Amino acid sequence: MDVKGPYLQGRPGGRFIYLSWGTVDDAGTFTMFRRAKLLLDAVSTDVLDAAVRTGRLHGRLGLTDARGGPLCARVVPPTIALTAAPAE
Repeated sequence: MDVKGPYLQGRPGGRFIYLSWGTVDDAGTFTMFRRAKLLLDAVSTDVLDAAVRTGRLHGRLGLTDARGGPLCARVVPPTIALTAAPAE
């Protein structure tokens, strides 16, 4: 199944979402200093099927790495817990 949406990146079968960390200056300009790639091909078929039915895929993760810095690089379970959630 191919997942699509306005914030998704990558090719079919390799889709992901970037989670970016940065600063915002007084003019409102965002400057990114780190980002994590949340890989959607790590979503189990059962969870993905349920997300299609409910209308939402929910990911829960800690935002810091083992050294206390911002989480970065590729993020897959068990670092992120992916579940289906009802649409609001």
